[in-house]
Amino acid sequence: MWRGLWTLPALAARGLLRPCSRQGSGAPAPSSGATIFALSSGQGRCGVAVIRTSGPASGPALRSLTAGRDLPPARSARLRLLSDPRSGEPLDRALVLWFPGPQSFTGEDCAEFHVHGGPAVVSGVLQALSGVPGLRPAEAGEFTRRAFTHGKLSLTEVEGLADLIHAETEAQRRQALRQLDGELGRLCHDWAETLTTALAHVEAYIDFGEDDNLEEDVLERGRAYWSVGAGDTLASQPSELPLLPPFCLPPVDSSVRGLQAALGAHLRDARRGQRLRSGAHVVVAGPPNAGKSSLVNLLSRKPVSIVSPEPGTTRDVLETPVDLAGFPALLSDTAGLREGVGPVEQEGVRRARARLEQADLILAVLDACDLASPSSCNFLDTVVAHVGARSPNGSSQRLLLVLNKLDLLPSEGLGPNPDLPPYLLLSCVTGEGLDSLLEALRKELATVCGDPSTGPPLLTRARHQYHLQSCLDALGHYKEARDLVLEAEALRVARGHLARLTGGGGTEEILDVIFRDFCVGK
Repeated sequence: MWRGLWTLPALAARGLLRPCSRQGSGAPAPSSGATIFALSSGQGRCGVAVIRTSGPASGPALRSLTAGRDLPPARSARLRLLSDPRSGEPLDRALVLWFPGPQSFTGEDCAEFHVHGGPAVVSGVLQALSGVPGLRPAEAGEFTRRAFTHGKLSLTEVEGLADLIHAETEAQRRQALRQLDGELGRLCHDWAETLTTALAHVEAYIDFGEDDNLEEDVLERGRAYWSVGAGDTLASQPSELPLLPPFCLPPVDSSVRGLQAALGAHLRDARRGQRLRSGAHVVVAGPPNAGKSSLVNLLSRKPVSIVSPEPGTTRDVLETPVDLAGFPALLSDTAGLREGVGPVEQEGVRRARARLEQADLILAVLDACDLASPSSCNFLDTVVAHVGARSPNGSSQRLLLVLNKLDLLPSEGLGPNPDLPPYLLLSCVTGEGLDSLLEALRKELATVCGDPSTGPPLLTRARHQYHLQSCLDALGHYKEARDLVLEAEALRVARGHLARLTGGGGTEEILDVIFRDFCVGK
């Protein structure tokens, strides 16, 4: 009677045992008659420009531009004279490569032309390709979309590729490479496998339980058995727990609890991945004339802010994107915190305080020669002392205290000051102490953004967070359900969100947004 429950043929036939697939994206399959071409190496003069094609007419196009010569060996570069197939006019002497499908980036037949990067050469080759029957110019992101449709990339890998193209810092590059290598996709696949197994057990009970006249409370008795202590022998269990068939004792609830814990841990770190992709918010704050604008100019390596000995020079929030110790950051210069002299400065101070509330990391700047002034003491009491407080979104703000104007300190230095928290000494004029500040920034930003070199893959997009949170919510419905059909539906919904995260069953609108960020030749 129980043998059929272990083989689960009905479940396999219904498709429950299939893992999350990279295909089934909801995107239309590329037309078999459409071959696309585009410049892939970017606009402008360069030493070498790369023009690529993808589709069934790639081979004929390559032959047309090389005067009918045979295709080069697969994935091997050959020097060829390119000519216009209509006029026979020579265009360039170039390297050509042939990538027969499915062993290509898109999964289709592909060709590449590595030509000299002058505008006239590139334009001539593109015009020649446009005259080949069956070829048309590619749309933005169409090459990558075809790779996704043919199962060469999952949706998370596509997003990793987009992030790699747009990466501006070392940390962004490392994170994008990990996602492009499929780490997040494999993790979601493993989670989906756990849900598939759990769903298979529940569905098997639904399919076979009525036919075998199983008692209605057998699942609850099985759960009671496992709650006493999974893995213990039957002999060690209380006598009121009757012997149950083996299938009624799968640790489905245990698997679901483990998955809930894993999802919760990733969701708690979700903001770190998004900060790594878009940049952490670093706010420079302090009393007037402490050197905030000088520090912003020093870190950004350009004159972002006006520097003047006159207090209150900065009246508004000035922002600039920077690479801080390999991490992306949006650096904000703010007005000096004091009681405003006039309405304009008062508004600047109000905006500075509002920006402090939004900061991921605060660079608190004080004049090392003026620590006893009322403005410095007030800043230490009202800002620095409250850094450890939890922010409304549940994450801790970070703060680095920087004592500027090291070059103006007397020879004996700052001297003991037990009231000061840990600090860094810096001179924005001479640059002394900058290396120590950058190393401290690297450590703080690694905490704020996550270290892309270690640990589990980060969630870099709001879409990732939405689907994982929805999956976690569905698992919560599973725990609350008291009916097997509702439990199975909850597991099915949870599994569906994991599938959509990696590209299975995605809507056309979501795919359009993702691929829109690619350039035409990608």
